[in-house]
Amino acid sequence: MPLLARAEEPAATVLLWPAGAPGSEGKTAPEKNENNRVSSVHKPSLTVYLPSREKASGAGVIVIPGGGHRYLAIDHEGYAVARWSSEHGIAAFVLKYRLAREEGSSYTIEEHALRDTQRALRLVRSRAAEWGIGPARLGVIGFSAGGELAALVSLRNDGGAAGADDPIERQSSRPAFQALIYPGNSQGIVPTPDSPPVFLACGYKDRPDISEGLASVYLAFKKAGVPAELHIYAGAGHGFGLRETDHSPAAGWPARFQEWLADRGLLGK
Repeated sequence: MPLLARAEEPAATVLLWPAGAPGSEGKTAPEKNENNRVSSVHKPSLTVYLPSREKASGAGVIVIPGGGHRYLAIDHEGYAVARWSSEHGIAAFVLKYRLAREEGSSYTIEEHALRDTQRALRLVRSRAAEWGIGPARLGVIGFSAGGELAALVSLRNDGGAAGADDPIERQSSRPAFQALIYPGNSQGIVPTPDSPPVFLACGYKDRPDISEGLASVYLAFKKAGVPAELHIYAGAGHGFGLRETDHSPAAGWPARFQEWLADRGLLGK
């Protein structure tokens, strides 16, 4: 099976650490997928979706599904988003990260899940030329718990370790942009003037810490001088993601996201 997955091909997997993820030593339980809910992730990975050469914009995005850090909602917050992105010229990489709140887990959000997210950005940048992406056009989009990670990596990142033996670790882990779709722990999002530009979306009927919290987050970005755009969909609740059967106004968020990327100058050839 090829390592690269075009929109019309079966998706393939690239391990973040082929020799094993730090902190997962001795964990051999197989990954599970029950009704598009992935769990038991001990080999964090990326699933790669590349646009056709004719459509490619040079932009790329790490897609981070949610699931309360107990599982990954891998289809409507992962693969469906990646397929849409690649069909619209944006290379997409679905992240399977380690789950801190799965029953019996020894992982933590800030040590393992965040490190997986940082590593994903470094890995894609290390292969940017191969995958037709501009390293300065690689960002993150996260949903619910994945939005928490997208926000975290936008706050906690570095330019890479120039002398690292592992060439992937020499790459930057800073996203060029962040898209936070009904992110968890919105009260923990504290932007700085150096934060990447942000696209925000949620449902009016979501729980207050998100539906009201995201409005406060938008104002915090504005106060910090960071370009921000906010969409709150009146008829939507939590977890709408991207589904073929959804024809509500909230299903239009990907088009708004694409427009925002274009407005930021990220979709040039």
